Amino acid sequence: MIRVGIIGATGYAGGELVRLLLGHKEAEIKWYGSRSYVDRKYAEVYQNMFQMVDDRCLDDNMEEMAEQVDVIFTATPQGLCASLVNENILNKVKLIDLSADFRIKSVDVYEKWYNIRHKAPQYIEEAVYGLCEVNRDEIKKARLIANPGCYPTCSFLSVYPLVKEGLIDPNTIIIDAKSGTSGAGRGAKVDNLFCEVNENIKAYGVAGHRHTPEIEEQLSYAAGKPVVISFTPHLVPMQRGILVTAYASLEKEATYEEVKAVYDKYYDKEHFIRVLDKDTCPQTKWVEGSNFVDVNFKLDPRTGRIIMMGAMDNLVKGAAGQAVQNMNLMFGLDEAEGLQIAPMFP
Repeated sequence: MIRVGIIGATGYAGGELVRLLLGHKEAEIKWYGSRSYVDRKYAEVYQNMFQMVDDRCLDDNMEEMAEQVDVIFTATPQGLCASLVNENILNKVKLIDLSADFRIKSVDVYEKWYNIRHKAPQYIEEAVYGLCEVNRDEIKKARLIANPGCYPTCSFLSVYPLVKEGLIDPNTIIIDAKSGTSGAGRGAKVDNLFCEVNENIKAYGVAGHRHTPEIEEQLSYAAGKPVVISFTPHLVPMQRGILVTAYASLEKEATYEEVKAVYDKYYDKEHFIRVLDKDTCPQTKWVEGSNFVDVNFKLDPRTGRIIMMGAMDNLVKGAAGQAVQNMNLMFGLDEAEGLQIAPMFP
């Protein structure tokens, strides 16, 4: 049985980790870490866990936690994980960080886009970017995982096969992404109040969203050359879900069958990526509560472009589900263990 510790267990991503791990046959949560709710019963913070979780919340003492568990998840804001991790901890446990602290390989880029000083740059090179469908072999051997961001996961998986195969010009990629409000976290913010969000949609982080360099870096690896994109996220009045619509110029004319064959080449054997039938557009409702990513595409011969689409749950495949998927790989388990959850509807 894998002993699990969670720092940030009372945030939305942390709460989703708890929900998923309670249904995991090979894992047991030993430490519910929450700086804001120390010594309060976890089920008082999340009443949906009443009579399911009897534990009280503990602090975020990673050193002590490492003595009691096999893997630590850090579902915390940027900067915290890097401020706590050290060699002693990594020699004792595996660490899966859900923040951006180890996703970007350049310290300068990280500090520029996140506006904080990196406190553990010595581990950036070692950290494996935890996108299971791309870095599976490296994840299995890792002790430190940088769990990908929600927007980058959906954006990258929607366009990855065509970039990898050179069917599109990656520097023409424009990504329009929309997310539910849970993506902003559980902290109180005026912009996320019901009256601010309801009956409203808005773009934010225009030409400067901090997930941009993460998407560009991963696409650059796929393309084998530097890639620069336009990325614009939008906030929509729903709780969960991300919908990506991406546009790019084709490098040459292609038929539906040729493009579909490329997607199937990369995703046909991937359990959690579903390439939809022709002319079926992904919808967030069809992946809600699950670890699935639905993708599809539409050719536009009139403009010589292709429209690539993806939908997923930002709290599951975009955060906690992907983290559990990484844990399964790191411990040699079935990759889908604890994640065989059908999407919720309605």
